[in-house]
Amino acid sequence: MGQDIKLTASDNFKLGAYRADPASAPKGAVVVIQEIFGVNHHIRAVCDRLAGEGYVAIAPSIFDRTTPGFQSGYTPDEIAEARKFVANPDWDAMLRDTQAAIDAVKSVGPVGIIGFCLGGSIAFVAATRLTGLKAAIGYYGGAVVRFVDEKPKVPTQLHFGEKDHSIPLTDVETVKAKRPEVEVFIYPGAQHGFHCDERPSYDKASSEIAWPRSMEFFAKHLK
Repeated sequence: MGQDIKLTASDNFKLGAYRADPASAPKGAVVVIQEIFGVNHHIRAVCDRLAGEGYVAIAPSIFDRTTPGFQSGYTPDEIAEARKFVANPDWDAMLRDTQAAIDAVKSVGPVGIIGFCLGGSIAFVAATRLTGLKAAIGYYGGAVVRFVDEKPKVPTQLHFGEKDHSIPLTDVETVKAKRPEVEVFIYPGAQHGFHCDERPSYDKASSEIAWPRSMEFFAKHLK
């Protein structure tokens, strides 16, 4: 359904992206921010799914500054390799690349952002710092708590798994306490990565609640 394209960030860096367009006139656009595994098969599938929901979907390759075109699967070795990218993340650079994706689709209509894992954190920070967004959704973003003192400028929704070993529930409670205007959902029994049907931690029941919830949120705010 989609195609690989190029984006240009504000510092003139050129990065790759995957873009999927709906079959009919779009309702708006959604920027999709990857996990640490790059713009891989799963992220492309999310874009295709959003296109099926009527949105132009675009996923910028935010690791291109380090390793152009990086994509990974989910074996223990691949996970260990992918983690190297976030040992010392350059948040400003990733946000520049995210802004480039927003700018590339803003002519389509209202723009939302959705991110997973690392991307969930970026989606939250994008809501607080970037321009051109109408709504933001983050799934299991472990660094959200680090940025929780920054107030989102647009409606924001966050999803966390109760059994996520990398995000303590105390962090989620901190987010809820400090950002009461943000919708926060916790999924009983769900682990990190519960929305990705290619990972062992996939939780079908939680995913089938979270995704419609996300689509309702976009339908409400991307008008």
